[in-house]
Amino acid sequence: MKDIDKFEEECGVFGVFSKEEIDISHLTYYGLFALQHRGQESAGIAISNKKKLSCYKNMGLVADVFDEKILSSMKGNSAIGHVRYSTTGDSNVINAQPILCDFKLGKIAIAHNGNLLNISKLKEFLKDKGTAFQTTTDSEIILNLIARQADKSIEDAVISAIKVIKGSYALAILTEDKLIGVRDPNGIRPLCIGKINESYIICSESCALNSVGAKFVRDVMPGEMVVIDNEGIKSIYYSKNKKCAVCAFEYIYFAREDSIIDGIDVYLARSLAGKHLYKETPVEGDVVIGVPDSGIPAAIGYSKASGIPYQLGFIKNRYIGRTFIVPSQKIREKSVSIKLNPIKRNIAGKRVIVVDDSLVRGTTSRQIVKSLRKCGAREVHFRVASPMVKHCCELGIDIFNKKEIVGSSMKIDEIKKFIGADSLGYLSIDGLLKVFEKNEGFCLGCFNGNYPVK
Repeated sequence: MKDIDKFEEECGVFGVFSKEEIDISHLTYYGLFALQHRGQESAGIAISNKKKLSCYKNMGLVADVFDEKILSSMKGNSAIGHVRYSTTGDSNVINAQPILCDFKLGKIAIAHNGNLLNISKLKEFLKDKGTAFQTTTDSEIILNLIARQADKSIEDAVISAIKVIKGSYALAILTEDKLIGVRDPNGIRPLCIGKINESYIICSESCALNSVGAKFVRDVMPGEMVVIDNEGIKSIYYSKNKKCAVCAFEYIYFAREDSIIDGIDVYLARSLAGKHLYKETPVEGDVVIGVPDSGIPAAIGYSKASGIPYQLGFIKNRYIGRTFIVPSQKIREKSVSIKLNPIKRNIAGKRVIVVDDSLVRGTTSRQIVKSLRKCGAREVHFRVASPMVKHCCELGIDIFNKKEIVGSSMKIDEIKKFIGADSLGYLSIDGLLKVFEKNEGFCLGCFNGNYPVK
């Protein structure tokens, strides 16, 4: 479940290729289940039995879309799966992935995490060439660009297609006899490789490898395509301009705490962010609490650095639907209080320091402060374990309107007043880079306006 005061990431991909007799459909199901935090609108699996591809997908969570009967009917030696949160294309079953099509190369399926910037130009080009589109996603554009190179090998066709697309992408592509993973030249979206015995896996996060008992091998590098078939795995670097600029929000909010992305432990990064946050914005208080889920490691880090005790501040209702789908703002704000319930005995009469991973729209933050005061907090000091968000993103995050971002039009004192806190502090960009222990290799565009792709 996601929050209305957060950026939303697009989706998660999972793929497996095996030469052994293993239960591919159930393996993919559990992999997608571990990636559910990356997208809750739809889920799907495409599977190959070496002779043909088949696909099943629908709207809803992984556990709602698939049951034992469906999974048992999906037999094969390779598969790709997808969980979706829509940024490009409507939230509709026609846009659920993987997308499966039949071309001269044979059947091919694609699952995509990211966002294309030159979607309009490419779509017009393809329409002029007679392409008819079945969906409104940019993923179908990539698939049709591959199909136009049907006289080439699948590897060459994929490279020809991705050389003309511009934006962020981590792709899982399935043919009758190959599994292909592709990461964009800037590595904005994560993708990694794992292995179970002689079976290879590609997926958005290493937490999915852990969930299926696979061993982490390595990350797919920026500008790299990996091709897995009966001969094993081979690597092709299709871009000379590769330079890692992974989205910083993967570490701040998107990724699950037990993942490791490009060598950085997500939980440790969030905990260190809390420690640096205290160094930069110290405040006296009686208790430190975190906003579930990704704010909790930062709150623990803040507590350790300050010596102020950490307490569980909120109980999270994990069964409520995502708050941003509620139609009116009044009902939307009410649903925040249904989702997060303060623990009064840990708050009443105390100076509370509440730590969250980020602050984008400010709506949820305001409701959180209000709920803490209602529970009797003497003071509420709000701390944000990331820099101030000031800019929109077109690389796979859902906010495209700058007016939605409070940091784009308000100064810190104005935001403090807007959310109703006694004080407000953010982690600086320099502080965030200290968390990562390096000064480059990240997209910080939503903080400073400098994006690796424009």
